[in-house]
Amino acid sequence: MNFKPRCIPAELQVTQYLNWRMSLSPKEHSYYLNLEKGFIGEQRVDEWLKNLSEDWLILDDLLLECNGTVFQIDKVLISNQKIYIFEVKNYEGDFYIEADNWYTLSGTEIMNPLRQLQRSESLFRKLLQELGYHCQIESYIIFINPDFQLYQAPRDLPIIFPTQLNRFLNKLVTISPKIKDKHIKLAKHLVSLHIHTSPYKRTINYNFDNLKKGIICTQCHSFIAEFHKNVLICDSCGYKEKVTSAVLRSIEEYLFLFPEKKLTANAMYEWCEIIPKKTIYKILSKNFKIIGHGKYSHYLR
Repeated sequence: MNFKPRCIPAELQVTQYLNWRMSLSPKEHSYYLNLEKGFIGEQRVDEWLKNLSEDWLILDDLLLECNGTVFQIDKVLISNQKIYIFEVKNYEGDFYIEADNWYTLSGTEIMNPLRQLQRSESLFRKLLQELGYHCQIESYIIFINPDFQLYQAPRDLPIIFPTQLNRFLNKLVTISPKIKDKHIKLAKHLVSLHIHTSPYKRTINYNFDNLKKGIICTQCHSFIAEFHKNVLICDSCGYKEKVTSAVLRSIEEYLFLFPEKKLTANAMYEWCEIIPKKTIYKILSKNFKIIGHGKYSHYLR
């Protein structure tokens, strides 16, 4: 039972939208690709574990705080015997360990993911104790990318390599979670403590004026050039989408990027660019509640 399904992180969503509508700096674009790659890896782990018994309690992407320190856990599995916590890495290529440090094959040092795992496990254990739970915890780094290779790794590291995924899953499948009310209570408690906005997120400077306007194709992310009454057709890939669906999607994008701004017909007319104002009014009136009158009116959900 998934108590907290995975959602696309807000930071990735914002960066993705900005990547489509403005030119990111090389550093910003690299950061966006890393966020995207990490999320894809987490989705692969979700898919890998989809055949686990429904009796398991699963929590994805928890952001918690203990003793004033914020920490993140990619996946938590709760059974009656122990709690598994997974740190997911979508690394690709060849790496090696030397004197407890991690390097790419070219010799570039990277952050040791085991330290991150140890930190998360320690803080998670303290948090559980503060909440009155005393559980056995088993933690692992899951390397989900089949093109990952780590050399000179000690045999006793808490790591699941790509070639070990099936065997590890078979081990989990044989476990009967035997969930009780106290475990469900714990899962609900952890979800209630989840922090929705990370204090460590990076920001990219942007404003309404410096973003490219128009409706983005949901398939290839090109900008759609023409309005055809009830249907929009992408010139780049040929994908067809109903106008109402495309406009509502663009409105959601606008509200996500500019939560402080009011939703107005004029703003949406400028944001969507190729959609006639009459159509914008019609879609807003059907799907949102109008507040006020005339030029000072705006819309709410």
